[in-house]
Amino acid sequence: MKMGMTMTEKILSRASNKSRVSPGDFIVVNVDLAYSHDSTTPLAIKSFYNVADRVFNPSKIKIFFDHVIPSPNVDVAELHKKIREFANKQGIDVICEGVCHQVVAEKFASMGQVIIGADSHTCTLGALNSFATGVGSTDIACVYATGKIWLRVPESIKIRIDGKPRKGVFAKDIILSIIGEFGGNGLTYKAVEFCGSLIGKLSIDSRLTICNMVIEMGAKNGITEADEKVKRFVNGRGKSVVSDKNACYEDEIAYDASDFEPMIACPDRVDNVKSISEVEGLEVDQVFIGTCTNGRLEDLKIAAKILKNRKIDKNVRLIVTPASKKVYLEAMKQGYIEILLKAGAIVTNPGCGACLGRHQGVLAKDEVCLSTSNRNFEGRMGHPDAKIYLASPATAAVSAIEGKITDPRCYL
Repeated sequence: MKMGMTMTEKILSRASNKSRVSPGDFIVVNVDLAYSHDSTTPLAIKSFYNVADRVFNPSKIKIFFDHVIPSPNVDVAELHKKIREFANKQGIDVICEGVCHQVVAEKFASMGQVIIGADSHTCTLGALNSFATGVGSTDIACVYATGKIWLRVPESIKIRIDGKPRKGVFAKDIILSIIGEFGGNGLTYKAVEFCGSLIGKLSIDSRLTICNMVIEMGAKNGITEADEKVKRFVNGRGKSVVSDKNACYEDEIAYDASDFEPMIACPDRVDNVKSISEVEGLEVDQVFIGTCTNGRLEDLKIAAKILKNRKIDKNVRLIVTPASKKVYLEAMKQGYIEILLKAGAIVTNPGCGACLGRHQGVLAKDEVCLSTSNRNFEGRMGHPDAKIYLASPATAAVSAIEGKITDPRCYL
């Protein structure tokens, strides 16, 4: 009996003009949308001019200023200038509205697309029923020149999550738990397909959070089905894809959502995951709420609900960075920004902010930061002797009040 195909295989089959593809096949696919940002574009420009003079289709390419915007120094300003000159010459849009993955989700992503971004967390967009994966600067340069990329078709892993999470457990806790189980290399080059009754109940914001972090297990991409929530979010763009009932998976894993609890990823690895009870009480110097993992409206709402009519600890710096202009404007409209400011937060412009340690919240030696971002590697947010712990926005907000890592369930 001929086996069916998974969502990932169907999208790659369509994009490679083949009737079917199988895991392990090497294929050349047509790219529907490609993008890079201010940290990856400069090298891409240099590599691009080694192979072409004009991009394949400027309407299918976007360049974002999000990692270091506004320019904190002359060197970055010169790089931004170089990127603008390239974009103007090629007719490419330069966008300064927040984190590239979030803005692509809001404005450009479509169901069933092949999306290639010069950033490892491009996999975020699989939550919108697309094949989305990150590549390096030289790879994106070739995509800009040809509109194509070669790929090996990944094996698919089905992760099913059913049931209802307990109080104080959020999407970040769920994906951290899964990463802790599989490890940083446990799903290398796999397509991770999330399904189950919980996924259908989750908001798009939460699904984006889950797909965002599959790269931290080594996966090639994460993906979910397109239900009515997805179709509304993308305004009907594209054509939804579903896995065949007889699709073949390398492995299938099932979870009961009620088994999850608030989790913390401890230094200096994302897979160094512990329950909050094992880390609770550790004093923090800085709390950061934002990034492409947890800087969305839902995340700011959770933080604002906890921080309303409260103040952060006098020894803590709370930095909040909305993921996009759209998120920022809606958070202002809903009153979340005012609540956060009154609580003592510093609210920055939309973008990556403190996540990558180049501005807007760099850590000093031996400082401890509790962050809602996706990575806690040594030196990630500043000094190599600083320590970064990863958690949900609820855990982050409560910990900012207490001045130490605290279980959010006592506030909810």
